[in-house]
Amino acid sequence: MQVPLWFALLAVGYLGVKLIRPPAWLIAVLLLGGFLLADSVLAPAINSLIK
Repeated sequence: MQVPLWFALLAVGYLGVKLIRPPAWLIAVLLLGGFLLADSVLAPAINSLIK
């Protein structure tokens, strides 16, 4: 069974918010921080660490 990455992330995100109930400001900070970090000069270094 192959599940698209976007669907898996959506399911994990939904369950995380539903079960853990983090504050909305924390979700916004994490999303914005990840978006900004992906477009920074650190992105290649983070990518090499992950792979």
